[in-house]
Amino acid sequence: MSTLWSLERGAQLESENSVRFTVWAPRSTAPSVRLRTAAGNVDHPLRAVDGQRGVFTACVDGIGAGTRYSFVLEPGARALPDPASRWQPDGVHGASCVVDPSRYAWTDASWSGIRVEELVIYELHVGTFTPQGTFAAVIPRLADLRSLGVTAIEIMPVAQFPGDRNWGYDGVGLYAVQNSYGGPDGLRALVDAAHSVGLAVILDVVYNHVGPEGNYLDAFGPYFTEKYRTPWGRALNYDDAESDAVRRFVVDNALYWITEYHIDGLRLDAVHGIFDFSATHLLEEIADAVHTQSALLGRSAVVIAESDLNDPRLVRGASEFGYGLDAQWSDDFHHAVHALITRESNGYYADFGSLEAVADALREPFVYDGRYSCYRRRTHGKPSRGVPRRRFVVAIQNHDQIGNRAAGERLASLLTLAQLRVAAALLLLSPYVPLIFMGEEFGETNPFLYFVSHGDERLVCAVREGRRAEFASFGWGDDVPDPQDDATFTRSKLDWSKAARDPHNRVLALYRDLLALRRDEPLLQPDCASVSVSHGHPGWITLLRTPVAGVTSYVNPLVAVFNCSDGESCVPMPASDHGWHLRLSTDAPAYGGNGSAAAFVSSAQPDAPRRLLEPATASVLHMAPWTASVYQAAAD
Repeated sequence: MSTLWSLERGAQLESENSVRFTVWAPRSTAPSVRLRTAAGNVDHPLRAVDGQRGVFTACVDGIGAGTRYSFVLEPGARALPDPASRWQPDGVHGASCVVDPSRYAWTDASWSGIRVEELVIYELHVGTFTPQGTFAAVIPRLADLRSLGVTAIEIMPVAQFPGDRNWGYDGVGLYAVQNSYGGPDGLRALVDAAHSVGLAVILDVVYNHVGPEGNYLDAFGPYFTEKYRTPWGRALNYDDAESDAVRRFVVDNALYWITEYHIDGLRLDAVHGIFDFSATHLLEEIADAVHTQSALLGRSAVVIAESDLNDPRLVRGASEFGYGLDAQWSDDFHHAVHALITRESNGYYADFGSLEAVADALREPFVYDGRYSCYRRRTHGKPSRGVPRRRFVVAIQNHDQIGNRAAGERLASLLTLAQLRVAAALLLLSPYVPLIFMGEEFGETNPFLYFVSHGDERLVCAVREGRRAEFASFGWGDDVPDPQDDATFTRSKLDWSKAARDPHNRVLALYRDLLALRRDEPLLQPDCASVSVSHGHPGWITLLRTPVAGVTSYVNPLVAVFNCSDGESCVPMPASDHGWHLRLSTDAPAYGGNGSAAAFVSSAQPDAPRRLLEPATASVLHMAPWTASVYQAAAD
């Protein structure tokens, strides 16, 4: 791609009063576009495009933005929404609507995007982030997120889904912005406002499956294949007969968000469910296209994958036979921290639970890097040595790990406040890109449950039964909230009033200070320090960061110390000629702690009374249970 991309499929304005309709429908013999007019429905035949098998088009004069239309694939057949519809005002089953993407007056001309190493990601679900559940309602909270220390919001999928409440992973209109959230201009206004306060916007997109209700793609062409199966439905056709047009449909979709909505990055859902044995993998094609288009637009854009494979090939460059994605989620970090602190051992947590696993996750993103997994009953993963740490996104909470619990409990409902503070410190002092799930920063205790609003009662029953079956291996029984019940959705909304009340305001203060320390301290930036991890009984971990020549050689070493146990830990400190000075302690009263600052014991006088911060002679740090502290080596 050497010139700027633009969308060619669907409805494109040729002028203010002329629209070109184009559709890929290789199974159709006499397709037409049906326009809804004041005088009734009017059908216009589509003609085949020379040299493009299965592509049909027609230009219709006298209409413009706001026109409702559908495609009729055979005479007398049902009218169907456009697969590339930009807007479905009446939902997934209704007519599509012509949109003028140039009509919105953007104000972000000076915005140039964000680099992956600068990311501090805040994941949010539009429907439950505010009482109103709209794009517009998110905007007033953006400045607070920026002042918290967040650099990017990651929006859960907004492609049109059935009904008005859903996580978004049941989307069927990949190009249509959810009508109940505010439609196309609502999303544009949110992105524009985010850029105005210095926040990037990452959009969660789903290319591994399409939801069941309102999915009319089968009628248009071979969008799906029977060669593979996914846990969520039929696999999209990326390498079978007639797959070229399907691949284009998805690659175009990625470029569409970057171009027409100024999105700064895409989070690709569950790429282990994308099956493609082509010489050029779809993921590589998406990454190349997005990077090329964003460069032509004068902005940077990132592509981040969620993957269960522990495969560094996703983020290795083409010269290393990789796909060239900018980053990938690493769930091993979450599992290690969660299992250690909660002591849960069901399901995939059976592979974790030890202090060593947490230490391993701080050294390398993949704990399972080719070792045997008891949960999977096979070896899993591959080493990530040599891959920059900025290529990995880690979390202690996200929509999956909370919402895929029967009761949707957040960590604040499972842990003590001291444990919650240590978990936050492990995340925000890790050498990776951190992701915070909405409400985590103030210790939200409202659950985040799985919810839908399907119109097909058989599908509703299937979803209910599927959720119960999913939880069987975790031993959570049959007490699963009904996903279809509106109350399940309402219970999942954030309670922002908590952020001003004790103890939630103290949790918020800790997140703010940890993020400020991460922002201001060069050694806490990904790939700006050499990292050394040690651990020992009963539950201590030290994370030592030392300067990298030519990058941070002017900065003194820094060490984060964690006591992940119910008892006091005696932690051997790294050597420092001029001692260590305390930068932050999670046990400070400002964060709801006891104020029992960690104390050093002199190696020369081990029986002497403990004194705070004896840098010249200190060798052992005594830490209260479930605390974390950050120290920096004193200057010469």
